[in-house]
Amino acid sequence: GQCTALYPEKPIYDIPAWPEILAGDLIHQLERQAAPFQPVYYLGQQIVAISNEGSKWRILSAKGTEILVSAIVVAAGAGAFGPNRPPLEGLEDYEGHSVHYMVRRKEDFRGKRVVIAGGGDSAVDWALSLAPIAKSVVVVHRRDKFRAAPESVRQMEALAAAGSIDLIIPYQLKEIQGQDNKLTAVIVDSLDGAQKILPADALLPFYGLAAELGPIAEWGLALDKNHITVDPATCQTNVPGIYAIGDIAAYKNKPKLILTGFSEAAFCARAIQVQLFPGKAVHFEYSTTKGVPGRS
Repeated sequence: GQCTALYPEKPIYDIPAWPEILAGDLIHQLERQAAPFQPVYYLGQQIVAISNEGSKWRILSAKGTEILVSAIVVAAGAGAFGPNRPPLEGLEDYEGHSVHYMVRRKEDFRGKRVVIAGGGDSAVDWALSLAPIAKSVVVVHRRDKFRAAPESVRQMEALAAAGSIDLIIPYQLKEIQGQDNKLTAVIVDSLDGAQKILPADALLPFYGLAAELGPIAEWGLALDKNHITVDPATCQTNVPGIYAIGDIAAYKNKPKLILTGFSEAAFCARAIQVQLFPGKAVHFEYSTTKGVPGRS
């Protein structure tokens, strides 16, 4: 999900037993952990339709793949993400070349003049991460206070005080300049009309992401503000045989953590086992005694 698609090279700190791990590395470790069980992956395909066929479900992808399954687990995060774009003329000409809404590889910005716009965690975190490798980092925010984690803001302000990055506040984006998809400058305005021209090779506007459920919204599932309502004990939706886990699943007092998603997967797996084998006793098996397939 977000770990691999939005910020694979960003360190995360809330995974048990990993004081710090890159988001992309976490996904790699999960893939390694799942590999002995030989899962089948259909990647890069959006599920566009589902239909009930007795005790089975038929799912159809945008690429025409059809699969008959006994249960469906929706683990779609908050839906399909799209960036909140700043209203700048000609912005689309630079997108994917000089304007980026996420950082997939830090190395892409080595030696470049980077302008970061925004005041949340993404803006501050990437200012800290890119400062050691970029030629220059400028952070533009329309307020003089940031919404990011206080310790991260403190570190960023310390870098600014040391001259390692520049904070242009309170200013907002006004215009971009360049040619042939290559940015040369970002023009910013203050609230009282003062203007600055910032030389730039790359603009990173971090104004948040808008999420859309897409076809999931048409599946007859009970929704609460674009989230799927589930029973927290089983993660089953209002439709028998369809479950939801992770950020897309909603219930009272839920903490939105990766750890919670792991826990929901366990509850969900047990509920599906009961669904597929009614009346059969469910016995937990522990890796400490059973081991892992294919390993002695």
